[in-house]
Amino acid sequence: MYNIGIDLGGTNIKVGVVDENYNIIGKSNIKTNLPRPGEEIAESIAEGVRQACEAAGIQLSDVNSVGIGTPGTANRNTGVVLHSNKLGFDNFPLGEILSKKLGTHIYVENDANAAAFGEVVNGAGKGYKNVVVITLGTGVGGGIIIDGKIYTGFNFCGGEVGHTVIEYNGRPCSCGRKGCFEAYSSATALINFTKEAMQEDKDTKMWELAGGSLDGVDGKTAFDGFRAGDKTATDVVNKYINYLGCGLTNMVNIFQPEVLLIGGGICKEGKNLTDPLIKYIAEECYCIDPNSSTKLDICKLGNDAGIIGAAYLYTLQ
Repeated sequence: MYNIGIDLGGTNIKVGVVDENYNIIGKSNIKTNLPRPGEEIAESIAEGVRQACEAAGIQLSDVNSVGIGTPGTANRNTGVVLHSNKLGFDNFPLGEILSKKLGTHIYVENDANAAAFGEVVNGAGKGYKNVVVITLGTGVGGGIIIDGKIYTGFNFCGGEVGHTVIEYNGRPCSCGRKGCFEAYSSATALINFTKEAMQEDKDTKMWELAGGSLDGVDGKTAFDGFRAGDKTATDVVNKYINYLGCGLTNMVNIFQPEVLLIGGGICKEGKNLTDPLIKYIAEECYCIDPNSSTKLDICKLGNDAGIIGAAYLYTLQ
């Protein structure tokens, strides 16, 4: 039995055919080409499905279901994308349209939720029923799995963990609030911390690492400086980890998941990131019994998480 997972993004529509062993056996990638009408995007998705089936050497009739992870808020019971600013969707019946085009069951979910579910299906969260996944990228995304199910709240808007406040009246966030987790713990936030520190310290090694320009700063610059023994870089890393630790501890205290997973490019830092976070959370979290405390780990599936999670959305019905 085959299922298809789709990671619908603002730039690319990534489609994968997933077999019973969670292997992606055929892929396609089509440009989203925004802005354009939803009906045209739906047709591109359908074409991507056909191409992925061809790449996998199967027929569309061999497919059990198609799942889609989309930016924005989606009603997975109806397949309607309630709102997606990135795609320009408002109450768009994506599931119904694609079901007619492809002749199979369509399941639609928020993309971060689908990726989190993928980690539970066959990633770092496999074998656990209660998992929180935090992705550290341009923003801070998240997915919450409770008793094996994706938690979205009554209106499908739940799980926006990046827009919980960790610094009252702090830095402005894209959502309109101030002091959000996202404004202090995303890769963007780390880059901002790094640039600010460099502007204050013209002698820090981070200038050399960034090629002498603030334009050369990325999420690795501060960690590279830290490894080189630069004090200013070390201060930036510690500042970032403390804010991230604060936000992650909040997740532990609210949900007490069996495992808390973090993903994104920053996680390539490995133990330089996770060891101090584990220490911070252990010291700050509300946990009566240390033998039953939340485990911190790094996501394993990378860019395939959204495809695998979307492919198995049918199991939640």
